[in-house]
Amino acid sequence: MLTRKQHELICFISDRLNETGISPSFEEMKEALDLKSKSGVHRLISALEERGFLRRLPNRARALEVLRLPERPSAHRPAAAVVKRPAQPRPTPEPANDVVEIPLHGRIAAGVPIEALEGAQSLPVPAALLGSGEHYALEVAGDSMVDAGILDGDYALIRRTDVARDGEIVVALIEDNEATLKYFRHEGAMIRLDPANRSYDPQRYRPDQVRVQGKLSGLLRRY
Repeated sequence: MLTRKQHELICFISDRLNETGISPSFEEMKEALDLKSKSGVHRLISALEERGFLRRLPNRARALEVLRLPERPSAHRPAAAVVKRPAQPRPTPEPANDVVEIPLHGRIAAGVPIEALEGAQSLPVPAALLGSGEHYALEVAGDSMVDAGILDGDYALIRRTDVARDGEIVVALIEDNEATLKYFRHEGAMIRLDPANRSYDPQRYRPDQVRVQGKLSGLLRRY
């Protein structure tokens, strides 16, 4: 069962593909659905992907494929006409720079813990880099995660969550005032935060000293 906005969006995308062969941009979808931001469009697309109505084609920000359509409440348009594809081949969708603005919360240590900063800045991120859920960004400081491909100056894209499984890279808030980016593991009655650099030692804390603030979902690097 789709929400009204999800239903409107999948029908709008399908109609545009049938008319032009090219997916609408995030800006066009935002205006068509009268949404306040592109992040709302991103959440709707992610929900439609999870429900098997829509698929994002890799390496092309505007390349969307409608896998199936909900039944439209129209007595004058049979369901078969909705899913009919045009006889002419579709042109290749042109790349677009659709972005989502996510909060940028300062710098996070990839070496020793530093104070987690909260700020009012935001970071534009290509929508294709984000999955479902709420995200924020942190600038990486330090080199203790280099063997995981996380370098000093990278922007870590974090999906908000307060739970994690062993082996996942998380933002761990230590004693409510310092944050670090590390592998998360249980070790007996303790929580162990592992670096990805042999020059650094694992950090061990009691469970009451550590709170998971999110899990790494992607990286953004500027050259």
